[in-house]
Amino acid sequence: DSHKGTYGKVLILAGSTGLTGAAYLTCKSALKSGSGLVLLGIPESLNPIMEVKLTEPMTLPLPEGPRGILNRKALPIILEQLEDVKAIAIGPGLSTCEEIRELVKGIIKYSNIPMVLDADALNVLAEELDILKSKNAPIIITPHPGEMARLIDMNTYEIQKQRITTTVKMATQWDVITVLKGANTIIGDPKGDFYINTTGNPGMASGGSGDVLTGMIVSFLGQGMSPLDATISSVYIHGLAGDMCAKTVGEYSLTASDIIGKIGKVIKDLEEGR
Repeated sequence: DSHKGTYGKVLILAGSTGLTGAAYLTCKSALKSGSGLVLLGIPESLNPIMEVKLTEPMTLPLPEGPRGILNRKALPIILEQLEDVKAIAIGPGLSTCEEIRELVKGIIKYSNIPMVLDADALNVLAEELDILKSKNAPIIITPHPGEMARLIDMNTYEIQKQRITTTVKMATQWDVITVLKGANTIIGDPKGDFYINTTGNPGMASGGSGDVLTGMIVSFLGQGMSPLDATISSVYIHGLAGDMCAKTVGEYSLTASDIIGKIGKVIKDLEEGR
C-alpha cells in the first residue's frame, strides 16, 4: 500500500549554460536508484531544454544571473521547497561565482535535511571551508583528488599518497561524511571510521560518472537511509554497475549513461542474493 511519496522526494540543484548534462545524469541516477519523486532546480532560461531532456523528473525554474547561472534570488524559493523534500544534492554543473557562493552558504546554514555536496558546491567550500560550521543537518561531500586538494590546500600527489589519512581527517575535523573518489574509493566517517570500496574499474573514469554517484546518494537519503548507509551503499553499487558495464560494453567505451542503465539490475541482483 505505497505511493510515490513513500519512496522519497529529493531536490537536485544542478546545471548551468553548457553543463546541463550534469543535471540530467544526476536526476536520472536518482530515479533509477528508487526515488519516488525528483525535483530539479535549474536556471529558468535552461528550463525549456530540461523539459525536453527529462521526462520523469519535475523541473523548478529558478532566478538566474548572467550566463545562465543561478543567483541569490533563488534562495528563498529553494528554502521553501526544502520543507517538502527529504534530501538535497547541490553542485553538478552549477558553475561558480559570488552568487552561487551565497546560495550554497545559505542552504547549508538554513537546511534541516541531509545534503550531498559535489562538484561546484565543493569549489565554493574550498574558498570558505568554515561554512561547514554553520550546518544544521548531515552533510556528505564527494570530492575527487583534485577537489580534495583544493579543500585542504594540498597537492593531488600528496592526497593520493595518503588517501585514508586525508579522508578521515577531513571527515572528523569538519564533521562531514567524506567520499574520496578514485581507484578504491575511500569513505570517511566523522567518528573516525573508514571504508574502502572494492568495486569499480578504469572505464568509469569519464565525465559524468561522479554525477551518477551524487544522484544515487541523494536518492537513498530520500528513501530514509542513514547518511552513512546511503553513502556506502551508493559507492558500492555505483562501482558494481560500472563493473557490469565493463563486461558488456568494455571499459574503453563505458559512459556514465551506461552506469545508470545497470543500477536497477545491480540492485535486483543484490536483493536476490546474487
